[in-house]
Amino acid sequence: MNILIDKDTFQNAIALASRFTISKFTTTTHLQGILIKAENKLLHIISTDLNLYFHKTIKIKEEGTLRVIIEPKTLIEYLSFLEAGKIEIEIKNNQLVITKEKDRGAFPIIEAADFPALPKTNKESPQKINTQFLTKNLPMVLFSASTDESRPALTGIKFLSQDNEFIMVSTDGFRLSLVRGEKETDVFEMLIPGRFLEEVLKESKEEKEITQYYSEEEKTVMFKIGDCELYSRLIEGDFPVFEKVIPTESKTKIIFDREEFLQKIRRVAVFAREYSNIIICEIKKDGVYFSPKTDGGPSGSSAYQEAEVVGEDQKVAFNFRFVFDFLNNVKSKKISIEILRPDAPVIFKEVGKKDFLHIIMPIRISGQ
Repeated sequence: MNILIDKDTFQNAIALASRFTISKFTTTTHLQGILIKAENKLLHIISTDLNLYFHKTIKIKEEGTLRVIIEPKTLIEYLSFLEAGKIEIEIKNNQLVITKEKDRGAFPIIEAADFPALPKTNKESPQKINTQFLTKNLPMVLFSASTDESRPALTGIKFLSQDNEFIMVSTDGFRLSLVRGEKETDVFEMLIPGRFLEEVLKESKEEKEITQYYSEEEKTVMFKIGDCELYSRLIEGDFPVFEKVIPTESKTKIIFDREEFLQKIRRVAVFAREYSNIIICEIKKDGVYFSPKTDGGPSGSSAYQEAEVVGEDQKVAFNFRFVFDFLNNVKSKKISIEILRPDAPVIFKEVGKKDFLHIIMPIRISGQ
């Protein structure tokens, strides 16, 4: 079977599929590859690492069937050097051959008796998701999810509903992000891998709406984005009881200019980076004084930011990288910080917005 296809369309599909393969060495070599299958005038591009699955369909004019597994790295590199336009795909001598005009590239086929089937989801109960809502709110929780695979539950984003609200929440044990929204449809309680949702976010930006499907039996969620289907096994494990972490009172509230706050933290971080990445924030009536935590006495380095302060004087310390992540992901001109005491969770918010809060656990320092 010979297939004529646009080079860029094919290359983009293979490149995206490659992100869902097993990248580390494994004896199941077919999971390092991509299944290319043709039937019923559709070309299917499928890949998986057994937790995440990718499936894209491309319309073709040719009748016939084709089924091969190809290692993607060399194929993607070769395609990147070809000029735009039509290419021809065929199988010859147990190789996948790409022809463009008089140039040919031949790629060995990975032998495999079976390739994992795509998970089943309930196609009868789709949930429509506004892409604008997703692109606005998903980044606000993704940055707080853990990347430590030894604690799988912390690498996911928890989806749930409470009363009439839809909630997304993430935590890595040191910080927590929570987004609330008005519940428009029933929300399945799920714990979805953060790295999977990053892929969903990347692919959904060109779409006005995407569709979500869920299988309780297989513990699987699928997002249909245009002609792509992205599947993920749900994380099974106990997500922390996050409600208990959120303080219900505070003794000090500070309102900052976000951009100035970011610049002050950057300056002090130059010195804090040499020690333990810890910055000390001393809150007084006239504003906030920042200094790096050192191993010995005073560093002699500091910064000051005028701020609106209500309540008690406080001294609290943070890992500056956590503060950076918060400030770089929010967009509001003003942000607020609410402190109960130096050893209690501290709430960070965007002023004027009630649908998002972020918590950072402070670091205990001597004298507290």
